[in-house]
Amino acid sequence: MKTFAQTIDLVNDPKIIEKYEEYHRNVWPEVIESLKSIGINRMEIFRSANHLFMYCEAKDEFNPETDFQKYTETNPKADEWNTLMSSFQRKVPEAKPEMWWTPIKLVFDSQWF
Repeated sequence: MKTFAQTIDLVNDPKIIEKYEEYHRNVWPEVIESLKSIGINRMEIFRSANHLFMYCEAKDEFNPETDFQKYTETNPKADEWNTLMSSFQRKVPEAKPEMWWTPIKLVFDSQWF
């Protein structure tokens, strides 16, 4: 199993943040199916203020930089979801031009010891 993390910001507006969380409490089944179909076994998103942290567990062969966005190709509803969620989000300042969610480097794992 491979793990990876990414970050993005939300529009810094309490109403928008609440709406974003509401959507995620009622995520569309097609989104979950599409994520699983590309090899993501588990996804968790955490929030602090308007900052999001996403942690994923995926199949070993999964490459987040090239495979992640393929989920939008698996189902039109997944693509619709992605477009909708993008309207709530803003890139972090250190994001590369071609990236939306920005990868986060792993610097510590208690299982290393």
